[in-house]
Amino acid sequence: MPTYKKLNFSDVKDLAPDYGMSDMGQARFARSALGSEVIGLTRYTMNPGRRVGFGHRHPDSEEAYVVLSGSGRFRVGDEVVDVGPQDIVYCPANTMREWEAGSDGMELLAFGQHTEGENTEMDREFWTE
Repeated sequence: MPTYKKLNFSDVKDLAPDYGMSDMGQARFARSALGSEVIGLTRYTMNPGRRVGFGHRHPDSEEAYVVLSGSGRFRVGDEVVDVGPQDIVYCPANTMREWEAGSDGMELLAFGQHTEGENTEMDREFWTE
């Protein structure tokens, strides 16, 4: 019988350095550490003025992002929106998105369905202004 699991994000490995993204900040993906099969959960701690560095979309999975602290902007499709604490940005499946931190940095949670084997599309030219 499955049981619950308690985990602190500080115990989840920051994978940003493994992908050459340390300038962006931190990216802690908790799904595997929790043992979750279908829930994806990531905490991003963005350095001031930094972007992720690529847009991405999931063809079959929707995601929501909750800003915990700081401020910034999201580009979702062709729109750019300002965000701050407690703002939630919902992205339906197959929607290109990227975010950047404001001058005070930004901490956010990303969560949604994890679809094993899903072919996530990345676009390094999505937001170049």
